[in-house]
Amino acid sequence: MSMPRTTVTGTTVTGERAELLETLARHRGFLRYTVRDLTDEQARRRTTVSALCLGGLIKHVTAIEEAWMRFAVGGAAAMWREPLDWEGQFRMAEDETLAGLLDRYDRVARRTEELVATLDLDASHPLPEAPWFEPGARWSVRRVLLHLIAETAQHAGHADIIRESLDGAKTMG
Repeated sequence: MSMPRTTVTGTTVTGERAELLETLARHRGFLRYTVRDLTDEQARRRTTVSALCLGGLIKHVTAIEEAWMRFAVGGAAAMWREPLDWEGQFRMAEDETLAGLLDRYDRVARRTEELVATLDLDASHPLPEAPWFEPGARWSVRRVLLHLIAETAQHAGHADIIRESLDGAKTMG
């Protein structure tokens, strides 16, 4: 059995780092596949009782990945360097395009891959104070990556349901 390998900006990454990056890339691919061939209007449309739309999911996953990777580098203070519009991040605004959202997602993904190639996976930071985190808990860079994989996979599943409701297309089934 061969060791997992991936290339990040000309550097070969192997072992655990490669496995983490490959898994994250797979789930990003599912999410991206879900929005294939859609117009901006379709990507903006809500198809269930939920407030979620496909463009909004891309926008949310991008913002969350970017924030968690800032945490991985600089801790809780760096995580929310830019204020996050909690409700707006799930909506695709009229002035946004699906192509633009996907382009930003690609840029954030490349930055994540660059960081994973160099960061100490065991380095940890205290989590931000929030009611959903245990007080005093810390997360390692590894734990952040596992969280991003879970978050991306979860939202790829949401996207599959929304897409099927939109036009019957299926991503994973």
